[in-house]
Amino acid sequence: MNKALLQKILRQIKSRIPALIAVMILSLLYAGLSLYVPLLFGRAIDLLIERGVDFGLLAPLLIRAVLFSAAAAIIQWVMNVINNAAAYGITADLRGKTFEKLHRLPLGYLDVHPTGDTLSRFTNDAEQFADGLLLGFTQLFTGVALIVGTLVFMLTIKPSVTAAVVLLTPLSLFTARLIASRTFGMFSAQAADAAKQTSFVTETVSEQKTVRALGAEDDDRERFEAYNEKLRASSMKATFFSSLTNPSTRCVNAIVYAAVALTGALTVIAGGGMTVGMLSSFLAYANKYTKPFNEISGVIAELQSAFACADRIFSFLEIPEEPADGAVDRAKLSDEVRIDDMSFSYLPDRPLIEHMDFTAEPGKHTAIVGPTGCGKTTLINLLMRFYDVCGGSISVGGTDVRDMTRRSLRAGYGMVLQDTWLRYGTVAGNIAVGRPDAGRDEIIEAAKRAHAHGFIERLPQGYDTVIGEDGGGLSQGQKQLLCIARVMLCRPRMLILDEATSSVDTMTEKKIQQAFDELTQGRTAFIVAHRLSTVLNADEILVMRAGSIVERGTHASLMEKHGFYCDLYQSQFKQGKQI
Repeated sequence: MNKALLQKILRQIKSRIPALIAVMILSLLYAGLSLYVPLLFGRAIDLLIERGVDFGLLAPLLIRAVLFSAAAAIIQWVMNVINNAAAYGITADLRGKTFEKLHRLPLGYLDVHPTGDTLSRFTNDAEQFADGLLLGFTQLFTGVALIVGTLVFMLTIKPSVTAAVVLLTPLSLFTARLIASRTFGMFSAQAADAAKQTSFVTETVSEQKTVRALGAEDDDRERFEAYNEKLRASSMKATFFSSLTNPSTRCVNAIVYAAVALTGALTVIAGGGMTVGMLSSFLAYANKYTKPFNEISGVIAELQSAFACADRIFSFLEIPEEPADGAVDRAKLSDEVRIDDMSFSYLPDRPLIEHMDFTAEPGKHTAIVGPTGCGKTTLINLLMRFYDVCGGSISVGGTDVRDMTRRSLRAGYGMVLQDTWLRYGTVAGNIAVGRPDAGRDEIIEAAKRAHAHGFIERLPQGYDTVIGEDGGGLSQGQKQLLCIARVMLCRPRMLILDEATSSVDTMTEKKIQQAFDELTQGRTAFIVAHRLSTVLNADEILVMRAGSIVERGTHASLMEKHGFYCDLYQSQFKQGKQI
Protein backbone atom coordinates (compact mmCIF):
# COMPACT_ATOMS: atom_id res chain seq x y z
CA MET A 1 0.00 0.00 0.00
CA ASN A 2 1.42 3.40 -0.96
CA LYS A 3 1.32 6.62 1.03
CA ALA A 4 -1.14 8.24 -1.40
CA LEU A 5 -3.72 5.53 -0.73
CA LEU A 6 -3.20 5.86 3.02
CA GLN A 7 -3.79 9.62 2.80
CA LYS A 8 -7.03 9.06 0.89
CA ILE A 9 -8.20 6.58 3.53
CA LEU A 10 -7.41 9.05 6.32
CA ARG A 11 -9.38 11.77 4.54
CA GLN A 12 -12.29 9.39 4.11
CA ILE A 13 -12.48 8.50 7.82
CA LYS A 14 -11.90 12.09 8.96
CA SER A 15 -15.52 12.52 10.05
CA ARG A 16 -15.21 9.44 12.28
CA ILE A 17 -12.15 10.65 14.16
CA PRO A 18 -14.11 11.42 17.39
CA ALA A 19 -15.33 7.81 17.44
CA LEU A 20 -11.81 6.54 16.81
CA ILE A 21 -10.42 8.70 19.61
CA ALA A 22 -13.08 7.30 21.94
CA VAL A 23 -12.06 3.77 20.91
CA MET A 24 -8.41 4.58 21.63
CA ILE A 25 -9.21 5.91 25.11
CA LEU A 26 -11.39 2.90 25.88
CA SER A 27 -8.66 0.59 24.57
CA LEU A 28 -6.19 2.10 27.02
CA LEU A 29 -8.67 1.64 29.89
CA TYR A 30 -9.35 -1.93 28.80
CA ALA A 31 -5.64 -2.71 28.61
CA GLY A 32 -4.98 -1.20 32.03
CA LEU A 33 -7.82 -3.04 33.75
CA SER A 34 -7.18 -6.41 32.10
CA LEU A 35 -3.45 -6.20 32.81
CA TYR A 36 -3.94 -5.42 36.48
CA VAL A 37 -5.85 -8.69 37.04
CA PRO A 38 -2.82 -11.05 36.61
CA LEU A 39 -0.92 -8.92 39.13
CA LEU A 40 -3.71 -9.48 41.64
CA PHE A 41 -3.66 -13.24 41.04
CA GLY A 42 0.13 -13.28 41.43
CA ARG A 43 -0.18 -11.61 44.81
CA ALA A 44 -2.89 -14.10 45.79
CA ILE A 45 -0.57 -17.03 44.91
CA ASP A 46 2.25 -15.57 46.94
CA LEU A 47 -0.17 -15.03 49.83
CA LEU A 48 -1.27 -18.66 49.67
CA ILE A 49 2.35 -19.85 49.74
CA GLU A 50 3.29 -17.56 52.60
CA ARG A 51 0.21 -17.81 54.89
CA GLY A 52 -1.91 -20.66 53.55
CA VAL A 53 -5.62 -20.31 52.86
CA ASP A 54 -6.74 -17.08 54.53
CA PHE A 55 -10.02 -15.89 52.96
CA GLY A 56 -9.86 -12.68 54.96
CA LEU A 57 -6.73 -11.71 53.06
CA LEU A 58 -7.63 -13.37 49.72
CA ALA A 59 -11.19 -12.02 49.41
CA PRO A 60 -10.26 -8.36 48.72
CA LEU A 61 -7.82 -9.45 45.99
CA LEU A 62 -10.35 -11.79 44.36
CA ILE A 63 -13.18 -9.22 44.53
CA ARG A 64 -10.99 -6.60 42.89
CA ALA A 65 -9.99 -9.11 40.19
CA VAL A 66 -13.66 -9.89 39.44
CA LEU A 67 -14.65 -6.20 39.36
CA PHE A 68 -11.75 -5.24 37.13
CA SER A 69 -12.49 -8.17 34.78
CA ALA A 70 -16.17 -7.17 34.57
CA ALA A 71 -15.27 -3.53 33.92
CA ALA A 72 -12.84 -4.59 31.17
CA ALA A 73 -15.57 -6.71 29.53
CA ILE A 74 -18.06 -3.82 29.57
CA ILE A 75 -15.48 -1.43 28.10
CA GLN A 76 -14.70 -3.92 25.35
CA TRP A 77 -18.42 -4.17 24.51
CA VAL A 78 -18.74 -0.37 24.34
CA MET A 79 -15.69 -0.26 22.07
CA ASN A 80 -17.29 -2.73 19.66
CA VAL A 81 -20.54 -0.75 19.60
CA ILE A 82 -18.74 2.50 18.77
CA ASN A 83 -16.52 0.85 16.20
CA ASN A 84 -19.43 -0.91 14.47
CA ALA A 85 -21.32 2.37 14.25
CA ALA A 86 -18.28 4.05 12.71
CA ALA A 87 -17.72 1.18 10.25
CA TYR A 88 -21.31 1.10 9.02
CA GLY A 89 -21.36 4.89 8.86
CA ILE A 90 -18.31 4.89 6.61
CA THR A 91 -19.91 2.19 4.44
CA ALA A 92 -22.98 4.41 4.04
CA ASP A 93 -20.79 7.45 3.27
CA LEU A 94 -18.81 5.58 0.64
CA ARG A 95 -21.91 4.23 -1.06
CA GLY A 96 -23.42 7.71 -1.02
CA LYS A 97 -20.30 9.18 -2.62
CA THR A 98 -20.10 6.49 -5.29
CA PHE A 99 -23.80 6.93 -6.09
CA GLU A 100 -23.38 10.70 -6.38
CA LYS A 101 -20.30 10.13 -8.53
CA LEU A 102 -22.36 7.92 -10.83
CA HIS A 103 -24.59 10.89 -11.71
CA ARG A 104 -21.58 13.05 -12.56
CA LEU A 105 -19.72 10.53 -14.71
CA PRO A 106 -19.57 10.98 -18.48
CA LEU A 107 -21.88 8.51 -20.18
CA GLY A 108 -18.89 7.49 -22.25
CA TYR A 109 -17.42 5.82 -19.16
CA LEU A 110 -20.59 3.84 -18.51
CA ASP A 111 -20.74 2.81 -22.16
CA VAL A 112 -17.43 0.95 -22.00
CA HIS A 113 -17.33 -0.35 -18.40
CA PRO A 114 -19.34 -3.38 -17.28
CA THR A 115 -22.31 -2.62 -15.06
CA GLY A 116 -21.38 -5.38 -12.65
CA ASP A 117 -17.92 -3.89 -12.06
CA THR A 118 -19.49 -0.57 -11.06
CA LEU A 119 -22.07 -2.39 -8.94
CA SER A 120 -19.32 -4.31 -7.14
CA ARG A 121 -17.71 -1.04 -6.03
CA PHE A 122 -21.04 0.11 -4.59
CA THR A 123 -21.63 -3.05 -2.58
CA ASN A 124 -18.79 -5.53 -2.04
CA ASP A 125 -15.85 -3.12 -2.09
CA ALA A 126 -17.46 -0.48 0.14
CA GLU A 127 -18.50 -3.05 2.73
CA GLN A 128 -15.20 -4.92 2.69
CA PHE A 129 -13.29 -1.66 3.07
CA ALA A 130 -15.23 -0.49 6.11
CA ASP A 131 -15.35 -3.92 7.75
CA GLY A 132 -11.68 -4.70 7.22
CA LEU A 133 -10.45 -1.25 8.18
CA LEU A 134 -12.56 -0.21 11.15
CA LEU A 135 -13.73 -3.52 12.57
CA GLY A 136 -10.09 -4.51 12.65
CA PHE A 137 -9.11 -1.17 14.16
CA THR A 138 -10.35 -2.18 17.61
CA GLN A 139 -8.25 -5.33 17.61
CA LEU A 140 -5.26 -3.51 16.18
CA PHE A 141 -5.17 -0.61 18.63
CA THR A 142 -6.22 -2.74 21.59
CA GLY A 143 -3.49 -5.19 20.68
CA VAL A 144 -0.88 -2.42 20.56
CA ALA A 145 -2.12 -1.06 23.90
CA LEU A 146 -1.87 -4.53 25.45
CA ILE A 147 1.64 -5.07 24.11
CA VAL A 148 2.90 -1.75 25.47
CA GLY A 149 1.04 -2.17 28.76
CA THR A 150 2.29 -5.70 29.20
CA LEU A 151 5.88 -4.61 28.71
CA VAL A 152 5.41 -1.92 31.38
CA PHE A 153 3.99 -4.41 33.89
CA MET A 154 6.70 -6.97 33.12
CA LEU A 155 9.42 -4.35 33.58
CA THR A 156 8.05 -3.55 37.03
CA ILE A 157 8.28 -7.26 37.95
CA LYS A 158 11.64 -8.31 36.49
CA PRO A 159 13.51 -6.28 33.83
CA SER A 160 16.04 -9.04 33.14
CA VAL A 161 13.36 -11.59 32.16
CA THR A 162 11.56 -8.91 30.16
CA ALA A 163 14.71 -8.51 28.07
CA ALA A 164 14.22 -12.03 26.67
CA VAL A 165 10.76 -11.04 25.46
CA VAL A 166 11.96 -7.79 23.89
CA LEU A 167 14.84 -9.46 22.08
CA LEU A 168 12.56 -12.03 20.43
CA THR A 169 9.79 -9.55 19.49
CA PRO A 170 11.38 -8.31 16.20
CA LEU A 171 11.32 -11.87 14.88
CA SER A 172 7.50 -11.95 15.19
CA LEU A 173 7.12 -8.51 13.62
CA PHE A 174 9.48 -9.37 10.76
CA THR A 175 7.58 -12.57 10.00
CA ALA A 176 4.20 -10.79 9.88
CA ARG A 177 5.52 -7.92 7.77
CA LEU A 178 7.25 -10.23 5.30
CA ILE A 179 4.04 -12.12 4.56
CA ALA A 180 1.71 -9.08 4.61
CA SER A 181 3.86 -7.13 2.14
CA ARG A 182 3.25 -9.83 -0.46
CA THR A 183 -0.50 -10.21 -0.04
CA PHE A 184 -1.74 -6.74 -1.09
CA GLY A 185 -1.39 -7.51 -4.79
CA MET A 186 -3.09 -10.87 -4.26
CA PHE A 187 -6.12 -9.27 -2.60
CA SER A 188 -6.26 -6.64 -5.39
CA ALA A 189 -6.45 -9.45 -7.94
CA GLN A 190 -9.14 -11.17 -5.87
CA ALA A 191 -11.28 -7.98 -5.78
CA ALA A 192 -10.89 -7.53 -9.56
CA ASP A 193 -11.90 -11.15 -10.23
CA ALA A 194 -14.93 -10.77 -7.93
CA ALA A 195 -15.99 -7.66 -9.85
CA LYS A 196 -15.74 -9.50 -13.19
CA GLN A 197 -17.87 -12.35 -11.90
CA THR A 198 -20.45 -9.92 -10.49
CA SER A 199 -20.57 -8.11 -13.83
CA PHE A 200 -21.15 -11.32 -15.74
CA VAL A 201 -23.87 -12.53 -13.37
CA THR A 202 -25.63 -9.13 -13.51
CA GLU A 203 -25.69 -9.18 -17.30
CA THR A 204 -26.86 -12.80 -17.42
CA VAL A 205 -29.72 -12.22 -14.97
CA SER A 206 -30.93 -9.06 -16.75
CA GLU A 207 -30.83 -10.75 -20.16
CA GLN A 208 -32.06 -14.20 -19.11
CA LYS A 209 -34.84 -14.27 -21.71
CA THR A 210 -32.38 -13.60 -24.50
CA VAL A 211 -29.97 -16.22 -23.17
CA ARG A 212 -32.68 -18.87 -23.17
CA ALA A 213 -34.10 -17.80 -26.52
CA LEU A 214 -30.68 -18.22 -28.10
CA GLY A 215 -30.00 -21.48 -26.29
CA ALA A 216 -26.85 -19.98 -24.81
CA GLU A 217 -27.20 -21.59 -21.38
CA ASP A 218 -24.30 -23.99 -21.88
CA ASP A 219 -22.01 -21.24 -23.15
CA ASP A 220 -22.96 -19.01 -20.21
CA ARG A 221 -22.40 -21.87 -17.81
CA GLU A 222 -18.91 -22.43 -19.19
CA ARG A 223 -18.09 -18.73 -18.96
CA PHE A 224 -19.40 -18.56 -15.40
CA GLU A 225 -17.35 -21.59 -14.42
CA ALA A 226 -14.27 -19.92 -15.89
CA TYR A 227 -14.91 -16.72 -13.90
CA ASN A 228 -15.72 -18.77 -10.82
CA GLU A 229 -12.57 -20.84 -11.11
CA LYS A 230 -10.42 -17.74 -11.57
CA LEU A 231 -11.99 -16.14 -8.49
CA ARG A 232 -11.55 -19.36 -6.52
CA ALA A 233 -7.87 -19.54 -7.47
CA SER A 234 -7.14 -15.89 -6.65
CA SER A 235 -9.08 -16.16 -3.37
CA MET A 236 -7.24 -19.32 -2.37
CA LYS A 237 -3.89 -17.75 -3.20
CA ALA A 238 -4.59 -14.57 -1.22
CA THR A 239 -6.08 -16.46 1.72
CA PHE A 240 -3.33 -19.09 1.78
CA PHE A 241 -0.47 -16.62 1.90
CA SER A 242 -2.22 -14.29 4.35
CA SER A 243 -3.08 -17.24 6.60
CA LEU A 244 0.63 -18.05 6.92
CA THR A 245 0.96 -14.99 9.13
CA ASN A 246 -0.99 -16.38 12.07
CA PRO A 247 0.72 -19.77 12.47
CA SER A 248 4.12 -18.18 11.83
CA THR A 249 3.65 -15.58 14.56
CA ARG A 250 2.15 -18.23 16.88
CA CYS A 251 5.32 -20.28 16.46
CA VAL A 252 7.48 -17.28 17.32
CA ASN A 253 5.21 -16.40 20.24
CA ALA A 254 5.42 -19.95 21.58
CA ILE A 255 9.20 -19.58 21.57
CA VAL A 256 8.83 -16.28 23.47
CA TYR A 257 6.55 -17.94 26.05
CA ALA A 258 8.97 -20.85 26.50
CA ALA A 259 11.90 -18.46 26.89
CA VAL A 260 10.03 -16.48 29.56
CA ALA A 261 9.00 -19.65 31.42
CA LEU A 262 12.55 -21.05 31.38
CA THR A 263 14.24 -17.78 32.33
CA GLY A 264 11.69 -17.01 35.03
CA ALA A 265 11.83 -20.52 36.53
CA LEU A 266 15.62 -20.41 36.69
CA THR A 267 15.42 -17.02 38.36
CA VAL A 268 12.96 -18.32 40.98
CA ILE A 269 15.09 -21.42 41.69
CA ALA A 270 18.23 -19.34 41.92
CA GLY A 271 16.55 -16.99 44.38
CA GLY A 272 17.01 -14.04 42.08
CA GLY A 273 14.30 -11.90 43.67
CA MET A 274 11.37 -13.46 41.83
CA THR A 275 8.56 -15.32 43.62
CA VAL A 276 6.27 -18.04 42.29
CA GLY A 277 3.39 -15.56 42.24
CA MET A 278 5.50 -13.08 40.29
CA LEU A 279 6.43 -15.85 37.82
CA SER A 280 2.75 -16.74 37.48
CA SER A 281 1.91 -13.11 36.73
CA PHE A 282 4.84 -12.89 34.35
CA LEU A 283 3.71 -15.96 32.40
CA ALA A 284 0.20 -14.51 32.20
CA TYR A 285 1.70 -11.29 30.86
CA ALA A 286 3.85 -13.21 28.40
CA ASN A 287 0.70 -14.90 27.11
CA LYS A 288 -1.11 -11.59 26.93
CA TYR A 289 1.93 -10.11 25.19
CA THR A 290 2.04 -12.75 22.49
CA LYS A 291 -1.73 -13.04 21.97
CA PRO A 292 -2.12 -9.55 20.38
CA PHE A 293 0.55 -10.48 17.84
CA ASN A 294 -1.62 -13.41 16.75
CA GLU A 295 -4.71 -11.18 16.56
CA ILE A 296 -2.85 -8.42 14.76
CA SER A 297 -1.51 -10.89 12.22
CA GLY A 298 -5.10 -11.94 11.49
CA VAL A 299 -6.16 -8.30 11.20
CA ILE A 300 -3.37 -7.67 8.70
CA ALA A 301 -5.05 -9.98 6.18
CA GLU A 302 -8.32 -8.09 6.62
CA LEU A 303 -6.53 -4.78 6.23
CA GLN A 304 -4.82 -5.91 3.03
CA SER A 305 -8.19 -6.85 1.56
CA ALA A 306 -9.68 -3.55 2.80
CA PHE A 307 -6.88 -1.52 1.22
CA ALA A 308 -7.30 -3.36 -2.09
CA CYS A 309 -11.03 -2.55 -2.08
CA ALA A 310 -10.31 1.03 -1.05
CA ASP A 311 -7.99 1.39 -4.02
CA ARG A 312 -10.79 0.33 -6.39
CA ILE A 313 -13.30 2.70 -4.76
CA PHE A 314 -10.97 5.70 -4.83
CA SER A 315 -9.99 5.01 -8.44
CA PHE A 316 -13.71 5.15 -9.26
CA LEU A 317 -14.19 8.38 -7.31
CA GLU A 318 -11.24 9.96 -9.15
CA ILE A 319 -12.57 9.33 -12.66
CA PRO A 320 -12.78 12.69 -14.49
CA GLU A 321 -16.33 14.01 -14.31
CA GLU A 322 -18.49 15.73 -16.88
CA PRO A 323 -17.43 19.28 -17.73
CA ALA A 324 -18.82 21.85 -15.34
CA ASP A 325 -22.38 23.08 -15.71
CA GLY A 326 -23.13 26.47 -17.19
CA ALA A 327 -25.19 29.05 -15.34
CA VAL A 328 -27.90 29.91 -17.86
CA ASP A 329 -31.45 28.73 -17.16
CA ARG A 330 -32.76 27.18 -20.37
CA ALA A 331 -36.38 27.83 -19.27
CA LYS A 332 -35.91 31.55 -19.97
CA LEU A 333 -34.91 30.99 -23.60
CA SER A 334 -36.87 30.32 -26.79
CA ASP A 335 -37.21 26.86 -28.29
CA GLU A 336 -35.11 27.45 -31.40
CA VAL A 337 -32.42 24.76 -31.74
CA ARG A 338 -29.43 25.52 -33.89
CA ILE A 339 -26.46 23.34 -34.84
CA ASP A 340 -23.44 25.19 -36.27
CA ASP A 341 -20.54 23.35 -37.91
CA MET A 342 -20.88 20.58 -35.32
CA SER A 343 -18.55 17.58 -35.25
CA PHE A 344 -18.47 14.62 -32.89
CA SER A 345 -16.76 11.26 -32.49
CA TYR A 346 -16.72 8.67 -29.72
CA LEU A 347 -13.11 7.82 -30.54
CA PRO A 348 -10.60 10.45 -31.77
CA ASP A 349 -9.50 8.36 -34.75
CA ARG A 350 -13.04 7.41 -35.84
CA PRO A 351 -15.08 10.53 -36.79
CA LEU A 352 -18.85 10.03 -36.78
CA ILE A 353 -20.51 13.40 -37.36
CA GLU A 354 -18.60 16.12 -39.22
CA HIS A 355 -19.48 19.77 -39.87
CA MET A 356 -23.24 19.44 -39.43
CA ASP A 357 -25.53 22.47 -39.73
CA PHE A 358 -29.27 22.85 -39.32
CA THR A 359 -31.85 24.94 -37.49
CA ALA A 360 -35.08 23.73 -35.90
CA GLU A 361 -37.44 26.66 -35.56
CA PRO A 362 -39.72 26.93 -32.52
CA GLY A 363 -42.85 24.84 -32.87
CA LYS A 364 -41.54 22.94 -35.91
CA HIS A 365 -41.26 19.17 -36.18
CA THR A 366 -37.94 17.81 -37.39
CA ALA A 367 -37.66 14.17 -38.39
CA ILE A 368 -34.30 12.41 -38.45
CA VAL A 369 -34.13 9.31 -40.62
CA GLY A 370 -31.45 7.10 -42.08
CA PRO A 371 -30.01 3.60 -41.93
CA THR A 372 -28.80 1.98 -38.73
CA GLY A 373 -25.54 3.41 -37.43
CA CYS A 374 -25.74 6.69 -39.32
CA GLY A 375 -25.73 8.82 -36.14
CA LYS A 376 -29.43 9.51 -35.48
CA THR A 377 -29.43 8.53 -31.80
CA THR A 378 -26.02 10.14 -31.34
CA LEU A 379 -27.50 13.42 -32.54
CA ILE A 380 -30.28 13.11 -29.96
CA ASN A 381 -27.69 12.44 -27.24
CA LEU A 382 -25.86 15.60 -28.26
CA LEU A 383 -29.06 17.67 -28.19
CA MET A 384 -29.61 16.49 -24.59
CA ARG A 385 -25.93 17.10 -23.80
CA PHE A 386 -25.34 13.52 -22.73
CA TYR A 387 -22.12 14.07 -24.67
CA ASP A 388 -20.34 17.32 -25.55
CA VAL A 389 -19.58 18.15 -29.16
CA CYS A 390 -15.98 17.87 -30.36
CA GLY A 391 -16.28 20.88 -32.65
CA GLY A 392 -18.79 23.60 -33.49
CA SER A 393 -21.78 24.18 -31.23
CA ILE A 394 -25.38 23.35 -30.39
CA SER A 395 -27.49 26.22 -29.10
CA VAL A 396 -31.03 26.63 -27.78
CA GLY A 397 -32.59 30.08 -27.94
CA GLY A 398 -29.27 31.47 -29.18
CA THR A 399 -27.30 30.18 -26.15
CA ASP A 400 -24.73 27.38 -26.34
CA VAL A 401 -25.98 24.35 -24.39
CA ARG A 402 -22.59 24.22 -22.64
CA ASP A 403 -23.46 27.55 -21.01
CA MET A 404 -26.71 26.15 -19.57
CA THR A 405 -27.39 24.05 -16.51
CA ARG A 406 -27.85 20.46 -17.58
CA ARG A 407 -30.93 20.11 -15.39
CA SER A 408 -32.76 23.03 -17.02
CA LEU A 409 -31.73 21.91 -20.53
CA ARG A 410 -32.99 18.36 -20.04
CA ALA A 411 -36.10 19.50 -18.20
CA GLY A 412 -37.12 21.26 -21.40
CA TYR A 413 -37.21 17.98 -23.32
CA GLY A 414 -39.62 15.09 -23.02
CA MET A 415 -38.14 11.83 -24.29
CA VAL A 416 -39.73 8.61 -25.42
CA LEU A 417 -37.09 6.09 -26.44
CA GLN A 418 -37.12 2.74 -28.16
CA ASP A 419 -35.52 1.23 -25.03
CA THR A 420 -38.06 1.57 -22.24
CA TRP A 421 -37.10 2.33 -18.66
CA LEU A 422 -39.41 1.34 -15.83
CA ARG A 423 -38.57 0.71 -12.20
CA TYR A 424 -39.95 -1.48 -9.46
CA GLY A 425 -43.13 0.17 -8.18
CA THR A 426 -46.75 0.84 -9.06
CA VAL A 427 -47.95 1.64 -12.54
CA ALA A 428 -49.10 5.08 -11.36
CA GLY A 429 -45.71 5.72 -9.76
CA ASN A 430 -43.91 4.86 -13.00
CA ILE A 431 -46.08 7.24 -15.00
CA ALA A 432 -45.50 10.02 -12.46
CA VAL A 433 -41.68 9.71 -12.39
CA GLY A 434 -41.28 13.13 -14.03
CA ARG A 435 -44.06 14.70 -11.93
CA PRO A 436 -44.20 13.04 -8.50
CA ASP A 437 -46.78 15.60 -7.35
CA ALA A 438 -49.29 14.73 -10.08
CA GLY A 439 -52.78 13.75 -8.95
CA ARG A 440 -54.46 10.46 -9.82
CA ASP A 441 -56.85 12.15 -12.24
CA GLU A 442 -53.93 13.67 -14.16
CA ILE A 443 -52.16 10.30 -14.32
CA ILE A 444 -55.30 8.58 -15.64
CA GLU A 445 -55.83 11.33 -18.22
CA ALA A 446 -52.25 10.98 -19.45
CA ALA A 447 -52.67 7.19 -19.69
CA LYS A 448 -55.87 7.61 -21.69
CA ARG A 449 -54.20 9.96 -24.14
CA ALA A 450 -51.38 7.43 -24.53
CA HIS A 451 -53.98 4.65 -25.07
CA ALA A 452 -52.60 2.80 -22.03
CA HIS A 453 -55.66 3.17 -19.80
CA GLY A 454 -57.39 0.08 -21.19
CA PHE A 455 -54.68 -2.46 -20.41
CA ILE A 456 -53.88 -0.78 -17.07
CA GLU A 457 -57.50 -1.23 -15.95
CA ARG A 458 -57.22 -4.94 -16.76
CA LEU A 459 -54.24 -5.37 -14.43
CA PRO A 460 -54.98 -7.01 -11.03
CA GLN A 461 -54.85 -3.74 -9.05
CA GLY A 462 -55.16 -1.30 -11.92
CA TYR A 463 -52.94 1.72 -11.44
CA ASP A 464 -51.80 0.37 -8.08
CA THR A 465 -50.43 -2.83 -9.61
CA VAL A 466 -46.79 -3.30 -8.69
CA ILE A 467 -44.62 -4.14 -11.68
CA GLY A 468 -41.19 -5.72 -11.47
CA GLU A 469 -37.84 -4.28 -12.40
CA ASP A 470 -37.86 -2.95 -15.98
CA GLY A 471 -41.60 -3.59 -16.21
CA GLY A 472 -41.42 -7.33 -15.66
CA GLY A 473 -44.76 -8.94 -16.49
CA LEU A 474 -45.68 -6.40 -19.18
CA SER A 475 -45.21 -6.75 -22.90
CA GLN A 476 -42.71 -4.51 -24.67
CA GLY A 477 -45.56 -2.56 -26.25
CA GLN A 478 -47.27 -2.03 -22.88
CA LYS A 479 -44.03 -0.82 -21.35
CA GLN A 480 -43.61 1.65 -24.17
CA LEU A 481 -47.15 2.93 -23.70
CA LEU A 482 -46.36 3.65 -20.04
CA CYS A 483 -43.29 5.63 -21.10
CA ILE A 484 -45.42 7.59 -23.56
CA ALA A 485 -47.98 8.27 -20.82
CA ARG A 486 -45.12 9.58 -18.66
CA VAL A 487 -44.31 12.23 -21.28
CA MET A 488 -47.99 12.99 -21.80
CA LEU A 489 -48.20 13.81 -18.09
CA CYS A 490 -45.17 16.13 -18.11
CA ARG A 491 -46.17 18.06 -21.27
CA PRO A 492 -42.64 19.42 -21.87
CA ARG A 493 -41.83 22.38 -24.11
CA MET A 494 -39.86 20.22 -26.57
CA LEU A 495 -40.09 16.56 -27.48
CA ILE A 496 -37.70 13.85 -28.59
CA LEU A 497 -39.30 10.70 -29.95
CA ASP A 498 -36.70 8.04 -30.71
CA GLU A 499 -38.51 5.11 -32.33
CA ALA A 500 -41.26 5.83 -29.82
CA THR A 501 -43.82 3.49 -31.39
CA SER A 502 -41.50 0.73 -32.57
CA SER A 503 -42.99 -1.88 -30.20
CA VAL A 504 -46.70 -1.28 -30.72
CA ASP A 505 -49.02 -2.65 -33.35
CA THR A 506 -50.08 -0.62 -36.36
CA MET A 507 -53.58 0.22 -35.05
CA THR A 508 -52.25 1.42 -31.70
CA GLU A 509 -49.51 3.31 -33.50
CA LYS A 510 -52.08 5.33 -35.38
CA LYS A 511 -53.90 6.22 -32.17
CA ILE A 512 -50.66 7.19 -30.46
CA GLN A 513 -49.65 9.21 -33.48
CA GLN A 514 -52.84 11.22 -33.08
CA ALA A 515 -52.00 11.76 -29.40
CA PHE A 516 -48.48 12.85 -30.36
CA ASP A 517 -49.89 15.25 -32.95
CA GLU A 518 -51.91 16.84 -30.17
CA LEU A 519 -48.99 16.84 -27.73
CA THR A 520 -46.47 18.26 -30.22
CA GLN A 521 -48.77 20.97 -31.53
CA GLY A 522 -46.95 24.27 -31.07
CA ARG A 523 -43.87 22.49 -29.64
CA THR A 524 -40.44 21.91 -31.12
CA ALA A 525 -40.11 18.19 -31.73
CA PHE A 526 -37.40 15.83 -32.96
CA ILE A 527 -38.61 12.51 -34.29
CA VAL A 528 -36.19 9.65 -34.97
CA ALA A 529 -37.80 6.89 -36.99
CA HIS A 530 -37.12 3.86 -39.11
CA ARG A 531 -40.79 3.64 -40.07
CA LEU A 532 -40.95 6.47 -42.53
CA SER A 533 -44.74 6.38 -42.45
CA THR A 534 -44.54 8.10 -39.03
CA VAL A 535 -42.71 11.19 -40.34
CA LEU A 536 -44.75 12.04 -43.41
CA ASN A 537 -46.14 15.20 -41.79
CA ALA A 538 -42.87 16.51 -40.38
CA ASP A 539 -42.02 20.13 -41.22
CA GLU A 540 -38.51 19.06 -42.18
CA ILE A 541 -36.90 15.67 -42.64
CA LEU A 542 -33.16 15.32 -42.16
CA VAL A 543 -31.78 12.32 -44.02
CA MET A 544 -28.54 11.08 -42.46
CA ARG A 545 -25.95 8.78 -43.89
CA ALA A 546 -22.57 7.93 -42.33
CA GLY A 547 -22.83 10.81 -39.87
CA SER A 548 -23.76 13.50 -42.38
CA ILE A 549 -27.02 15.09 -43.50
CA VAL A 550 -27.23 14.14 -47.17
CA GLU A 551 -30.75 15.41 -47.85
CA ARG A 552 -33.31 17.64 -46.17
CA GLY A 553 -36.83 18.81 -46.92
CA THR A 554 -40.45 17.73 -46.63
CA HIS A 555 -41.61 14.26 -47.56
CA ALA A 556 -43.04 15.49 -50.84
CA SER A 557 -39.94 17.44 -51.87
CA LEU A 558 -37.63 14.58 -50.99
CA MET A 559 -39.70 12.09 -52.96
CA GLU A 560 -39.51 14.38 -55.98
CA LYS A 561 -35.71 14.30 -55.83
CA HIS A 562 -35.66 10.52 -56.23
CA GLY A 563 -32.56 10.42 -54.00
CA PHE A 564 -31.50 8.47 -50.96
CA TYR A 565 -34.69 9.22 -48.99
CA CYS A 566 -36.84 8.03 -51.88
CA ASP A 567 -34.86 4.79 -51.98
CA LEU A 568 -35.36 4.31 -48.21
CA TYR A 569 -39.08 4.97 -48.52
CA GLN A 570 -39.53 2.69 -51.49
CA SER A 571 -37.60 -0.11 -49.75
CA GLN A 572 -40.20 -0.14 -46.97
CA PHE A 573 -43.09 -0.74 -49.34
CA LYS A 574 -43.98 -3.64 -51.53
CA GLN A 575 -47.05 -3.78 -53.75
CA GLY A 576 -48.38 -0.68 -52.01
CA LYS A 577 -48.06 -2.11 -48.43
CA GLN A 578 -45.45 -1.31 -45.81
CA ILE A 579 -43.32 -4.30 -44.85
